[in-house]
Amino acid sequence: MDSTGTSRPARLAGRVLLAALLLSSVAGFAVPETPDELLRRADQIRTTDNAQFQSLLKQLDAQAARLSPLQRDWLAYYKGWQSGLQGDFPSAVAALTAVLGRTQDPTLRARARISLLNDQFNAAQYEAAYANLSVLLDSLPQVKDRNAHFLSLTVAADLYNQAGQYDLAEGFTDQALAYDRSDTSICYALLNKTITLYKTGQLHDDDPQVRGGLEACQRIGDPVYANLFRLTIAQAQLEHGDVARALRSLETHDAEVQSTHSSALISLFRATLAKCYLRSGNLAKAAEYADSAVDFANKQVNSKASADAWQVLYQVAEKQGDDKHAVVYLEKFAAADKGYLNDVSAHALAYQMVHQQVLDKKAQLAALNQQYQVLKLRQAINRKNMLAAELGFALLLVVLGSIALYAYRTKRSQVKFMKLARRDGLTDIYNRQYFVEASEQELAYCQKTARDVSVIVIDLDHFKDINDTHGHAAGDFALKRAVAMCQQHLRSIDVFGRLGGEEFGILLPDCVPERAADLAEAMRLSIERMAASEEGPEFPVRASFGVAAARWSGYDLRPLLAHADSALYQAKREGRNRVVVYAGAAANTAPAPEPPERRRSMPYTAREDVRR
Repeated sequence: MDSTGTSRPARLAGRVLLAALLLSSVAGFAVPETPDELLRRADQIRTTDNAQFQSLLKQLDAQAARLSPLQRDWLAYYKGWQSGLQGDFPSAVAALTAVLGRTQDPTLRARARISLLNDQFNAAQYEAAYANLSVLLDSLPQVKDRNAHFLSLTVAADLYNQAGQYDLAEGFTDQALAYDRSDTSICYALLNKTITLYKTGQLHDDDPQVRGGLEACQRIGDPVYANLFRLTIAQAQLEHGDVARALRSLETHDAEVQSTHSSALISLFRATLAKCYLRSGNLAKAAEYADSAVDFANKQVNSKASADAWQVLYQVAEKQGDDKHAVVYLEKFAAADKGYLNDVSAHALAYQMVHQQVLDKKAQLAALNQQYQVLKLRQAINRKNMLAAELGFALLLVVLGSIALYAYRTKRSQVKFMKLARRDGLTDIYNRQYFVEASEQELAYCQKTARDVSVIVIDLDHFKDINDTHGHAAGDFALKRAVAMCQQHLRSIDVFGRLGGEEFGILLPDCVPERAADLAEAMRLSIERMAASEEGPEFPVRASFGVAAARWSGYDLRPLLAHADSALYQAKREGRNRVVVYAGAAANTAPAPEPPERRRSMPYTAREDVRR
């Protein structure tokens, strides 16, 4: 007891209670974060903790009336970024375009343009994406923010990878690594390096740079980029037959991928998991993950994830004897696969077109500058009485020569791009689009003049096995040699095109079906004998042929190709390496076809569909 009659334990309890009251009072008056602090924190966690990122956006939305114009623009940018992450690319493109139309802040403009061109690329607006990339790189000297500057270099490497410009991609990756050596920079830049190695067939999962990049992503806690590394490595392992390691890595991190809310990454991850389960014999898991991949890829119907998932579903149904669903899945796989291959070709063509447009614009600016210089000289000439006429004539010749040179270069560029738009880059025969256009014109003429027309469809047998066993370079060589063998038997009036992968079509005007069958047999024998020639591949190549004719199918290209395809599938069912002529209505009762082997026009990378 003290002099007041209070015990020591009672006094101690009172002090503890008073301290607790003071602490709760201080906590109740904690200073809330400012909008700038909320925006800064949102930028730091948008990929590492996306759920918290979305919560911060809601807090900022609630304060929208008190935000400055620049703060509102940053909030609109983050909303557009989130829309793109979740696969809503039209909304993302609209929001980011609006931000670029309003703000003059160089850092925000660079960040918004980076996200915009990623979303345009994922929405198949390839030409717009590469045009925006050109604008971004031109504005780079004005971008003082280190993060925005670094991201500009990495997104350039990413898009050049997609266009098959691997030297350019590697160059921008090296610039990015030289610019910033932080863990974040190493993570982002070395992912591009890993993708380049994968696309060029040089990726090994024990590569120190690859492992160093993955470890950097883990250190900064970025699940999107870390799992892009794992996915790319797993795809390489799967191609090399190491199914167990690929499956183990993907299964371990599947839940983490779900938490990223990235629809493109999830669909790619699950489609690859479905392929692993199929290869390991777990049909139920393969179907489950393939269905999930289709659901997440529903806004990118021509993506690699969609094509792979439909292929797995078809193969599972076929192994289970479910012919009804197998036919449905096969049709969806064929449509998605052809769409994906067309998209891959469109990437490269879009880059070439934008690259040429940039060169043309620079040439125009140079011509205008030259004309401006000419005008200045002409003003000087007018002040000199004695030399005015002579100098004016000389300058006129310079202008006319410049205009003529520019016109010549423009015409040459137009001719070059007309050829690029018509030709398949690997085999130098017509691509699918121009084959259809040329064939329809020829069919219309033959119908008007009542001439015979035949169609041959060719598909190389077991072509996927050639790619898997001997590599994509050997597969490309086999395709080119097979085309050369066929061309030896064709006339100048015949229309020869690549329909997709290892499938080709030939339209033969003034050719009866019997003659077409003989030509198909001659081409089949030439392809079969390629391996025995000095210029041929070191492995056997076989092909199946389907023949149809206008006298049975009419002069419409669609049924002609469908009937030739039907005959081709019959050749596949009867053992491959043979010619089958479409036999009219009887062919329609044939059982459902098996899928033609598809060869990719360039190696696929997980990064194609995933935005920054």
